[in-house]
Amino acid sequence: MGKEAMKIGEISKPRFEFRSFGQDFEEAHYRMSRLSVPVPEKVWERVSEEIYIISRTNDVNNTKIRDGKMDIKTYVQTVDGLEQWNPLMKGEFPIKAEVLKNEVFPAFKVQMPELNKDVYTYEEFMEMVKANSDLLPVRVKKERYGYMVNNTICEFGYVLINGAQICTINSESTEIEDIKKTIADVGLEGVENINYLQAIKRVTGMIDKPLANE
Repeated sequence: MGKEAMKIGEISKPRFEFRSFGQDFEEAHYRMSRLSVPVPEKVWERVSEEIYIISRTNDVNNTKIRDGKMDIKTYVQTVDGLEQWNPLMKGEFPIKAEVLKNEVFPAFKVQMPELNKDVYTYEEFMEMVKANSDLLPVRVKKERYGYMVNNTICEFGYVLINGAQICTINSESTEIEDIKKTIADVGLEGVENINYLQAIKRVTGMIDKPLANE
């Protein structure tokens, strides 16, 4: 069976990913941009604003909210240093109490708040989050530039985490060897693989650990 051709912005089988965060990936970004094949105009540059819900007791479920919609991905495995994540839950506000009880708060791995309504608005949900000392809502703004190198979906981005600017760079694919070749080709060998959860925890001080470069 042949390789799956990666297509930016389209659903594929669960992908493996290398991603890192720091202050300076300009050389790797330059090489990525020069090595890239042409990509659809819609991914040349993308800007978004999201809220990530970070939990002190959870490192395996990644929850973000954008445009009134909640998206939770869950960690599956690490192979050759590359992480694989799968969709766990998608929902939107107003959101049913049973979804909060059975899917959302279990993903945070924190104590369940008292739910005395059938449906909750975004504002009501955020009040519950802010009332829990183990949860932290974090503002994340992204300015991302898309590329395609060695049939892997790549991006470089500027990310504001509660106003603090850092950079991110990544390569993802269903094919591990293609990602490893891309890492080597753009000059990222030896750079720590850091996912969004870990990066946000480090920037906000929830984890006392530096980014890949500072």
